Amino acid sequence: MHNFGLVHIDTNSKYPNLVLMKLSAWIKSKFQPGACTVDLLKPSDVLNGYNMFKKYDVLYGACVFSENRPVADALSEKGVTVGGSGTGKHEITLRPDQEHIMPDYSLYGIRDTAYGFLTRGCPRHCPFCIVGDKEGTKSVKVADLSEFWEGQKEIQVMDPNILACGQHMELLEQLAGSKAQVEFNQGLDARKLTRQNIEALGRIRMKLLHFAWDNPKDKTVPAALQFFAEHYDIKPKSRKVGVYVLTNYWSTLEEDLHRVYWLRDMGFAPYVMIYDKPNAPREVRLLQRWVNNRLVFYSTEKFEEFDPRKA
Repeated sequence: MHNFGLVHIDTNSKYPNLVLMKLSAWIKSKFQPGACTVDLLKPSDVLNGYNMFKKYDVLYGACVFSENRPVADALSEKGVTVGGSGTGKHEITLRPDQEHIMPDYSLYGIRDTAYGFLTRGCPRHCPFCIVGDKEGTKSVKVADLSEFWEGQKEIQVMDPNILACGQHMELLEQLAGSKAQVEFNQGLDARKLTRQNIEALGRIRMKLLHFAWDNPKDKTVPAALQFFAEHYDIKPKSRKVGVYVLTNYWSTLEEDLHRVYWLRDMGFAPYVMIYDKPNAPREVRLLQRWVNNRLVFYSTEKFEEFDPRKA
């Protein structure tokens, strides 16, 4: 019997780790049924356990977020093979036969949701984002939907900038044809909107559609969002069309409030994201509490009227 341990390092994330699910599927494909075991582990299982290599032949770990790098480094020192964008070691990647495999959703007990990338890379190369350095500054198709979806009711699309891909219309039609509930968990690039892809987005069943307005000085984003609002049915105070608003990076509170008010007036639902939240000013953290609490946000007209005790 061969035993493998897969360590989910980003315990603060609500998402399963796609790399670990692909590794699990690849490992199981190499053995006859019943000839191997694959266990999902927490970092504490290894760091606090007594010589886990007596139980497992190999231990793999995956880390997405750089804030968890100390844990990843501690696991590496224990002998765990660790990769992922959060480690800063971009040379440790899945091989093609591991990358292009149906994920083993049973590793996390997932039944009704599929996770995956249809494209990789982004031409924007924003200074706060690692995608350009890690995946390239061109959005390219890397898979068809059938590579990670096999009829699940929900699909989580994890692409950094699907609308920047030259084949995005084909991919949007694949998502529409699935009839599944789709969520793009990264903000779509409003600057890449056209009448054609807006119509395609309208054919996709979505719980939530998100765009991003990261730079308050970029005037092309509000123009693109206004274009979208004119060609897509969004209702006032809609929670179905949100816009991520990056704060505490290159904007003042005044610029943050301008974006928040403008988006609300246009019928979008702003959602404040804080860069380096532990070190952010109190006023920015209060802004996030106000905006992201929908009941309070829509019942309080101005930020100055916000009472933190009620949120």
